[in-house]
Amino acid sequence: MFNHFTKEERSWILYDVANSAYTLTILTVLFPILFMNVAVEDGLSTSVATAYTQYAKSIYSIIVALLAPILGTYGDYKGKKKKMFLFFLTMGVVGGFLLCIPYLSWQVVIVTYIFATVGYAGANVFYDAFLIDVTTEDKMDQVSSSGYAWGYIGSTVPFIAGFIFYILAHFQIIELDENIGISIAFFITIIWWSLFSIPLIKNVKQNYYIENVERPIAHTFSRLYKTFKNIKNYKKIFVFLIAYFFYIDAVDTIITAAIPIGMALNIVDEVLLIEIVLLIQFLAFPFAILYGWLTKRFGTTIMISVGIIIYIIVCIIGANIKTAVDMWALAILVGMALGGIQSISRSYFGKLIPKNNSNEFFGFFNIFGKFAAILGPILVGVATQTTGNPRYGMVAIIPLLVIGLILFLISTRIPDSV
Repeated sequence: MFNHFTKEERSWILYDVANSAYTLTILTVLFPILFMNVAVEDGLSTSVATAYTQYAKSIYSIIVALLAPILGTYGDYKGKKKKMFLFFLTMGVVGGFLLCIPYLSWQVVIVTYIFATVGYAGANVFYDAFLIDVTTEDKMDQVSSSGYAWGYIGSTVPFIAGFIFYILAHFQIIELDENIGISIAFFITIIWWSLFSIPLIKNVKQNYYIENVERPIAHTFSRLYKTFKNIKNYKKIFVFLIAYFFYIDAVDTIITAAIPIGMALNIVDEVLLIEIVLLIQFLAFPFAILYGWLTKRFGTTIMISVGIIIYIIVCIIGANIKTAVDMWALAILVGMALGGIQSISRSYFGKLIPKNNSNEFFGFFNIFGKFAAILGPILVGVATQTTGNPRYGMVAIIPLLVIGLILFLISTRIPDSV
């Protein structure tokens, strides 16, 4: 399936295999377990610990959201995109290795997690923008969806390898502390992330750029000001970003909140956890690729709308979740829509923006995505902490999806601005 891609396209896709391991093993599954263990040992309740994981996500999202447009605009200068990517990649990898240190207090663990995840998310700003450089507009949907698809399936390898150590420790099959098992899993993940980053570092270059100037930082802020001032010239892009702000909020929140919610409700045990996570990953692989091909047949408007509607159904199920069967139904729907809505949104945006300013505009793409990721976790966190029942957080997400769908449909009727 890789044969019809160029070396640059393959290298770009492989970075999704790299960073998706961090997304799956650390962000989605094992960090919530680690933090729950550490926090409860330090005297926090499970509801408060669940809420704090969501607050941590909001904090790193705010940091990346504030930095993204500035860094993205700076990255448009010749030779800067790769350097900025490497800086944040290094930050994420170093922070990830620090997370491998066992027996830290819950305060140190959560600060280290935020540091590592800022690096992970910051690198993604430049990774997303490299999509413009590695492929042509007619292949953008397929390349973007293939990145997500191979990321989902590839990330299961380090996840399974690391999760084995967690299971062995949790059930005392070997004499190993559970948190040490998680540390080993983290270590495997960070090594995987580092190794699969190498093809992008070696083979992908910045083909679209603006020439360097004498004072690039000052010029960066000047360009940002002009973009904000002339936002009316990019009305289609702007309305789409507002729509994206709302609907991607629910997507990101559901992905990272599902496991701690299931744990807090005592629905998910360790065996069911790995089964559900792997089901989502394996379903996401073919459906992400399928979304890319279906977009060619039915168009972006229909396929993004379908993805949003599926997530509304996911929220309804999540708000009424009571049994393991409900968790399986939720997992199947998430797996069907997960990669598709993310990848098609990314490639659709890539087609709208001016190529030489791709980093600047992907900076805005990330700021809207990250600020969206602040609201959802706060809603889930506040609902969980105040009511003691995380189901209520899922109800609050539904209006965000409805608003996002309406605004997206409005944006499609606006004439192209670039």
